[in-house]
Amino acid sequence: MRCPFCGNTDTQVKDSRPAEDHVAIRRRRFCPSCGGRFTTYERVQLRDLVVVKKNGKREDFDRDKLERSIRMAMQKRPIDPERVDQMISGIVRRLESMGESDVASDKIGEIVMDTLARIDTVAYVRFASVYKNFQAADDFEDFVHELRPPTAGEEEK
Repeated sequence: MRCPFCGNTDTQVKDSRPAEDHVAIRRRRFCPSCGGRFTTYERVQLRDLVVVKKNGKREDFDRDKLERSIRMAMQKRPIDPERVDQMISGIVRRLESMGESDVASDKIGEIVMDTLARIDTVAYVRFASVYKNFQAADDFEDFVHELRPPTAGEEEK
């Protein structure tokens, strides 16, 4: 593993332990050349996934991009970071086990939204606002209204 600080390719593993609910291995590494310490993660990759965008463009699936968007939606929410890691790993496993290498971006978005809806409603609405491209406050209002069950005095539309 190349040292991210000096580029030395002769780094040493100092500690290994399971991470993300035993679906990854966290390795603490040390560079004897510059003395830098850094962490790497090793995960099983069942297949190479390709994301098919709405416009037909294809790009390699990027777990880090998925993680960034989920963490942004969950920013400042009272959710344990380990739970977020487990959720991300679960989403990736679900995508890999679908049996196809090509996955529509819509499908990824729906899986993320389903998962977030079960964990944190605020993060769900935040993610949906970007995924569904809300343009005005009315978009938020309509979406949140769909989340709430109708009260006794309110008729369903």
